[in-house]
Amino acid sequence: MSAGARDRAIRRSRPLCFDVRGHRIFGIIGVLREITTMPPQVSGTEGYAAEADSLFVRYESIPSDEAHAAVLHLLPRTPARVLDIGAGTGRDAAWFARLGHRVVAVEPTDALRLRAMQLHASPAIDWIDDSLPELAVLATRDESFDLVMLTAVFMHLDETERRRALPNIAARVARGGMLIMTLRHGPVPQGRRMFEIDPESIIVPARLLGLNLELHRRGSSLTAENRAAGVTWTTLAFSKPR
Repeated sequence: MSAGARDRAIRRSRPLCFDVRGHRIFGIIGVLREITTMPPQVSGTEGYAAEADSLFVRYESIPSDEAHAAVLHLLPRTPARVLDIGAGTGRDAAWFARLGHRVVAVEPTDALRLRAMQLHASPAIDWIDDSLPELAVLATRDESFDLVMLTAVFMHLDETERRRALPNIAARVARGGMLIMTLRHGPVPQGRRMFEIDPESIIVPARLLGLNLELHRRGSSLTAENRAAGVTWTTLAFSKPR
């Protein structure tokens, strides 16, 4: 919602006040207070808060081992440090925790993160309110991870944001670690912000950041609805040399 539209909505919702001479008073201080205290929307998260209920049903209905079947052979075999960027409903974070890993789950959308923390409560999962492209909160922790996951995340960023984000992501991959991401291709759902991405636009700069391509796979969607709409997915996996 634009600032102007938000202003008009607030004015409509507030009873009008009048001074003793009949002049209209808009309570401008109250209006400004409401506008300035509204949390800014993180770029790329458009539509997710409004659809949180349905997203929990959809995402939680797909087992993580099916969603990530293409990369199961690349996942850590022993307890490891996992970073899940854009953790959403917590489905994958909980899966990794059950496998014995320690997980840092990054999710900027309150409607997803707060509910996921309850649904998948686990001492092995550390939830963080942070976002790409900067990962500013995570950067202050100065941690690296054996596995970094970006599932259906990167296509929400525009080209400039992706250029800023990739070095910040690569910096979180430990030596000997893996970075795995999936990219959605096809029609953009109403109300969402997505961009079509050529995988080479990620592979080439990733190589310059010291990441070696281990897997490049294009596949169909797991859901019948998405397959019917022509949605496909690219899976990319990179390793960082020891």
